[in-house]
Amino acid sequence: MSSELAGVLQLLALIGALALVYRPLGDHMAAVYSSEKHLRVEKWIYRCIGADPGARMRWPAYLRGVLAFSAVSLLFLYGLQRLQDDLPLSLGFTPISPDQAFNTAASFVANTNWQSYSGEQSMGHLVQTGGLAVQNFLSAAVGMSVAIALVRGFVRSRTGELGNFWADLVRGTVRVLIPLAVVAAVVLVACGAIQNFAGIHEVGRFDGGSRQGNGGAVASQEAIKVIGTNGGGYFNANSAHPFENPDAFTNLFQVFLILIIPVSLTRTFGKLVGNVRQGYAILATMGLIWLGFTALMMWTEFHHGGPALQEAGGAMEGKEQRFGVGASAIFATSTTLTSTGAVDSFHSSFTGLGGGLTLLGMMLGEIAPGGVGSGLYGMLIMAIIAVFIAGLMVGRTPEYLGRKIGTREIKLASCYILITPTLVLGFTALSMALAGPPESILNTAEHSVHGSGAHGFTEVLYAFTSGANNNGSAFAGLNANTDWYNTTIGLAMLLGRFLPMVFVLALAGSLAGQQPVPETAGTLRTEKPLFAGLLVGAIMIITGLTYFPALALGPLAEGLA
Repeated sequence: MSSELAGVLQLLALIGALALVYRPLGDHMAAVYSSEKHLRVEKWIYRCIGADPGARMRWPAYLRGVLAFSAVSLLFLYGLQRLQDDLPLSLGFTPISPDQAFNTAASFVANTNWQSYSGEQSMGHLVQTGGLAVQNFLSAAVGMSVAIALVRGFVRSRTGELGNFWADLVRGTVRVLIPLAVVAAVVLVACGAIQNFAGIHEVGRFDGGSRQGNGGAVASQEAIKVIGTNGGGYFNANSAHPFENPDAFTNLFQVFLILIIPVSLTRTFGKLVGNVRQGYAILATMGLIWLGFTALMMWTEFHHGGPALQEAGGAMEGKEQRFGVGASAIFATSTTLTSTGAVDSFHSSFTGLGGGLTLLGMMLGEIAPGGVGSGLYGMLIMAIIAVFIAGLMVGRTPEYLGRKIGTREIKLASCYILITPTLVLGFTALSMALAGPPESILNTAEHSVHGSGAHGFTEVLYAFTSGANNNGSAFAGLNANTDWYNTTIGLAMLLGRFLPMVFVLALAGSLAGQQPVPETAGTLRTEKPLFAGLLVGAIMIITGLTYFPALALGPLAEGLA
């Protein structure tokens, strides 16, 4: 079987598996977030944190809950890293330095999981499992809660109430994320992923010397890292490490887990707004972009010119032999079009155009299908922009799901789409203009096989694109463990996560306070393929106009060289 055919068959199997779980999981999540009942364990959690799950919150109160919870999580995770040597199961590791502890805490609380450290050489079992893995659950639940709050904005009228953040947070964790993670962890263990608390020990002898390693609760952390679109690996090699991702089946299984909640949330959206066809339109938009990027990635990695690549059957540099080009292309596309950031290959070693596609996928805003929760609310923001554009073209007040898109709504949506580009381009420009930061670029023209300054620029652009979009994957070739990058990428992650949430929740409150507008003959049918096409076009044009100059200086220049 050819490598190309194997890649296509894996792609078809993945789509089939997602189709099987789309309806049951989407309906389950709709039932979870619309239920008025609380499980016994949930009631116990509410008592422990002092929350009233029955309190109705308007958007400022909901936002305060999101920010307060995230701030406490940030401080807790920071303290856990700084006190590591005084804690059990530390494996003898020293405390994490202040700048790196801040960067890591910001990363995991913001659902980014950017890692400027080697996990197996820096952190003990308690920090990895009790700190990082716990935040993988909680940060994902926060994103889902904000998405559901926006959906409620379309459902409720003349009230401004968006539900209860604490109830949404707990339900998403207890009823959705934990059950999925348990099942996934069992599958991963059965397929060879490790799950233990082994200390540092000799794992073999190489070149006349011994090689040491340590175990860990890898399978359980691996499960939530992909289900919650987090991405931070237990080991430095991430999903390229055989202890995390043993074989071709677990590789495809991890891609399935990455996509399962973002895809199924479109069904949840359709159920909650009372029109599943609206969910299908959003799904079609996400799916069209994802399929297009996957096809382009497979083409550029399989058929890039050069005798070495042709002899290898594709661009195999930086890719695992046990996965191959096709599976690596699917994984790279899925992890950068969501906010996952897990990697089974090194994106820096992709062809110039392939690396550009991973960048562009993040620059779209992580919406195809995007992160857990953030993908849905990001796509709904773009839908509002598309409806506004359509309204301008026909001279009619734009409406979406029975809500008028007026001056306030479009200003909030515009602020949302401007935040991330401002962070990405601003921090990238500073990093290239100042004297110190460019010294962290390892793949310069003098000692890089790429032989182009464009590749070094792409590494910096990629780092801030990944951080501000809460993706977390790295391009490699950039020493990000410096005071400058730990601080600036940490700020980019926090601002890129929580500033957009401010505008999302404000928009949800504005929509929930409106009186529904009855549908007429002139109402734009947003459940039709025409609107899905308009939405795809709006996304690509807005992204292209924003980032094309930066892409031209980096991956496009390298790919055309």
